[in-house]
Amino acid sequence: MSAEPLRCIAIAGPTASGKSAAALAIARRWPVEIISVDSALVYRGMDIGTAKPTPAELAAAPHHLIDITDPLQAYSAAEFVRDAQRLIGEIAARGRTPLLVGGTMLYFKALMQGLDDMPRADTAVRERLEARAKALGWPAMHAELAKVDPVTAARLAPADSQRIQRALEVFEVSGRPISSFQTGNQRAASNPIADGAFFSLEPADRAWLHERIAQRFDAMLAQGLVDEVRSLRARGDLNPDLPSMRCVGYRQAWEALDTAGDAPLTSAQLAELRDRGIFATRQLAKRQITWLRSMPQRRVIACDAPDAEDRLCEGVDRLL
Repeated sequence: MSAEPLRCIAIAGPTASGKSAAALAIARRWPVEIISVDSALVYRGMDIGTAKPTPAELAAAPHHLIDITDPLQAYSAAEFVRDAQRLIGEIAARGRTPLLVGGTMLYFKALMQGLDDMPRADTAVRERLEARAKALGWPAMHAELAKVDPVTAARLAPADSQRIQRALEVFEVSGRPISSFQTGNQRAASNPIADGAFFSLEPADRAWLHERIAQRFDAMLAQGLVDEVRSLRARGDLNPDLPSMRCVGYRQAWEALDTAGDAPLTSAQLAELRDRGIFATRQLAKRQITWLRSMPQRRVIACDAPDAEDRLCEGVDRLL
């Protein structure tokens, strides 16, 4: 087997930056297969709130790592790396180009830099942390994390309960900050993304992205996001602490339905859900951009420029 990295192309960017449309534009020009790099698109039955590609979009080019697991199950960065590496080899063997597309920066980092062995989830520790958070609030838990792992705390929002909990859990179980496991030194893998092939769609004007986020969340509400979450709740085996239900939009809709019970949401409750969902999505985009700015190998394309798609395709053309 060649020691050279497999020739992959990647498109990253914050939510609502136009990654899916850009990927389809590339697929119309070159023989590619799209590998989703998105921790929410893996879940079946979560279509509206994840902005999952439509059936027509899925038919326009082969897509992978979409609808592969149930919302009851977790899907880790290590599982993503395993699946992505397998798919990269299979796609390359078919004479096509793997196109990695998404906004889950931890997945990109794990694939490009490798993952160290990390402690498995500990249910007892997790439940104890959850109880403390209910008593003290997640900002207080974030402050606790800052004392034992300031590196991780600095990149997490005080309300990012899922990641704060995991970081505290790892420290309790191992005695080591989670940032010490994320160096990529112990399990470094050859970066499969070609040199100069990591494209990042980033807005020159943050207000442009905020407007798109608001428009997209409004569209999700109009398409039936609340009913989608109501159906997921009706299963009876899901809860708001699962990674799937912590996804932006789903968490806020779940909490709104907790308040409403069996009754339809009032106009005031819908307005509050909209505000909270848009705010949470903006915060997600801010974290994604922060991650991207720590990746010096990325090639930035202003996604709010009128010629963004042309510039991206020109960059891809030089690689293929």
